Amino acid sequence: MTHIVAISPHLDDAAFSVGGYLAARARAGDRVTIVTCFTGNVAQPTGFALACQLDKGLSADIDYMALRRGEDRDACAVIGAEAVHLPFLEAPHRGYASAPALFADRRSDDGLLAPLTVALGEQIERLAPDRLLGPLAIGDHVDHWVVRDALAATGADHLLWEDWPYLRRAAAAPDETVRLRHTLTEQDRADRLAMCAAYVSQVSFQFGSIADLQAATAAVAEERLHGSG
Repeated sequence: MTHIVAISPHLDDAAFSVGGYLAARARAGDRVTIVTCFTGNVAQPTGFALACQLDKGLSADIDYMALRRGEDRDACAVIGAEAVHLPFLEAPHRGYASAPALFADRRSDDGLLAPLTVALGEQIERLAPDRLLGPLAIGDHVDHWVVRDALAATGADHLLWEDWPYLRRAAAAPDETVRLRHTLTEQDRADRLAMCAAYVSQVSFQFGSIADLQAATAAVAEERLHGSG
């Protein structure tokens, strides 16, 4: 049995970006594990961190990350994948105080790279993946880049997915070498849509509605994985 391990920055990135590929591998009998890095809670968030919760239509008293971890377990259950949640904090809880800051340079006081590299190394050793996946960081979200850099720092061979839906807004196609192309079947599309729809708190913010999500996913013909070198 082949073990596919996807290292996801946030609770939805792997499903949004390579849900069809992961679903196909699970149906083929492979073991699939999704390790999400930024799932830690902050008690009583304020400022931009709280705004990131409120703009999803959630009240301030909702345990946002607990809700999202539950959504992730539901998404993984669609294809029978294992969900692993690491306790690191998302960028809004690490001092990134605006939406533009999320897509700018990494803060000089953001010391996450070293501990994340250690944690990912431990997960890779524990899970012993036959194929390891992570984000290409299309869109330049700081959390995606720190995961990409941490994966590289582990020294483990891995492939990089094209971050979606950021890919929809990219000015140009990525120029890194494509090492794997997965053409989506109708079943892949259905499973990918079901996984994405499980992230209920994100659908309206990211797409507008389930119908809009369905239309967006229907337009994706293939999922591409790039070399990490």
